[in-house]
Amino acid sequence: MSNKDRVALLLNELKSVSDLEIYQKTSDLKRFSKDFFDYSPILINELKDCLADIVVRPLSVDAIIIVAQICHKYSTSLTLRGSGTGNYGQCVPLNGGVVMVMSGLRKIRKFDSKSGEITVECGCLLRDINDELIKHGRQLRLLPSTWRSASVGGFIAGGSGGIGSVRWGFLRDPGHLQSLEIITTEDPPRKLQLNANNSEALNHAYGTNGIITTLTLTTAPYIEWQQIVVDCLEWNQAVDLLSKFSCAALELYLGTLLEKEIVNCLPHWSGNPSGKHRILLLVSPDGVTTVERLAKSAGADFYDLGSENLKAGTGIRELSWNHTTLHMRGIDPDWTYLQMLLPQPESEMMRQLKSVWGSNLLWHLECVRQNGVQRLASLPLVKWQGEEAMNHLISQCKELGAVIFNPHTITVEDGGLGVVDSDQVQAKSNFDPKGILNPGKLKGWNIKVN
Repeated sequence: MSNKDRVALLLNELKSVSDLEIYQKTSDLKRFSKDFFDYSPILINELKDCLADIVVRPLSVDAIIIVAQICHKYSTSLTLRGSGTGNYGQCVPLNGGVVMVMSGLRKIRKFDSKSGEITVECGCLLRDINDELIKHGRQLRLLPSTWRSASVGGFIAGGSGGIGSVRWGFLRDPGHLQSLEIITTEDPPRKLQLNANNSEALNHAYGTNGIITTLTLTTAPYIEWQQIVVDCLEWNQAVDLLSKFSCAALELYLGTLLEKEIVNCLPHWSGNPSGKHRILLLVSPDGVTTVERLAKSAGADFYDLGSENLKAGTGIRELSWNHTTLHMRGIDPDWTYLQMLLPQPESEMMRQLKSVWGSNLLWHLECVRQNGVQRLASLPLVKWQGEEAMNHLISQCKELGAVIFNPHTITVEDGGLGVVDSDQVQAKSNFDPKGILNPGKLKGWNIKVN
C-alpha cells in the first residue's frame, strides 16, 4: 500500500472519531511539525523538511485511545506534541504520519492539600498550574524559562530542569514525578496507571514509549521570590560570588550569571547595561540581606528589584536558561548554544576556552543541584562557524572535564548523558511494541530493531 493510500484510509477512520479535531491545511501541517529547533543550524538541516501527513487534536482520553488504535492498525507513526516550545526537535515527526496535539486535555484533576501533590492533564500550561497552586499556598518546583506557554506533558517528556534546579535538581531526580496515566499503542490500547517507580522510564523520553495523559507532581510551599541583581567588574569574582550565593544558608529559586557582552543585549526592561558581568537571583525575602552583605563585601553592585510580578512577563526569570539564548538570537540569529555541567573548579576551563574562542563564545552560567551537590551548569552562547567548529568545541569541552548535553542532536540519549537507558527501551517494548511513537528519537530502540 502506498503512503498516499494509507493516509487516505487513516483519515477516513479518524473523521469518525468524536472529540477529535483534524487539521489538513498545509499551513497547519507545517506549524505543528516544528518546534524551536532552529536554535541549532545542525538541526535545521536535519529537520527542515519533516512534515506530518495529518494533525489531530483530541479533546478526551477516549479519543486518544481510538487514535492510538487506528495508528497501530495502519502501522503509522504517531508523534505527540505539547506547546512546541522545545529546542531539540522533540515533537518533530521524522517519518511523517500523525502528529497528535495534546493541548485539548487541560483539566486540573486534583490537589491534595496534605501532600501538596497536584494531578493534572498533560495539556495544562505550567503557568495555569502554578496560578492554581499559588491559591493553595504552593508552587511548582521546576519550570522551564518558557513556563508561560509550555505544557506540563511536554516539559516532563522533553525537558530536564530549569528555574528551580538550583534547589530541586532535575526532573528525573526521584521525588518530582509521582505517577502517570498513560495510553499504550498496543492492540487494543490500554489505559494504565503507573506509580512513581514505573513512571521514571517515561520521564524525559520525548514521548517515544507511551502517551502521557495525566501526571501527578510534587510541589513546594509558595514563596514570594525577590528579584536581585548583582553586577561584578571581574568574571572570576562573579563566578566565586555566584557559588557563595548557591551555598549560603538562604533559599534560592534561580541563580544566573551572564557575561557582560550578553548583558548589553538584554531587553530594555531588564535594566541599564553596566559594562559589568551580571548575576540574577530569585531569593526568599529572608535571604535578601545575606545576599546584599556578601555582594558588598566582594565589592559588587547590589540592586533589589523587589517582588516578582508573575503577570508581567518582564521579570528576571525571563532572562534565564534558554530565554537568554532567545534574546541573543533576536539580535543576531547566528548565535547558537551548548549545554553542559562544568567541571570543578570551573574558572580554569572557562579561561582556556575563552582564550581560544574569544568573543565567539559568551559565558552564561546557571546554578543547579546535581546528586545533592551545588554545581554550575552552563548554556554558553556560541557564534555559528559551521558544524566542524561546533563539534571541535564540544570535544574541547569534554577534554576539559565538562559533561555535555548536546542540543544539536535529535535522540534522547545523545541530548542527555549519552548512554542508553534500558528502562526506557523496555518501556517502549511493553507499551509501544510496533515502535510507532515518535520513531527515530530513542537511540536504544533504534539499536534494538536494527
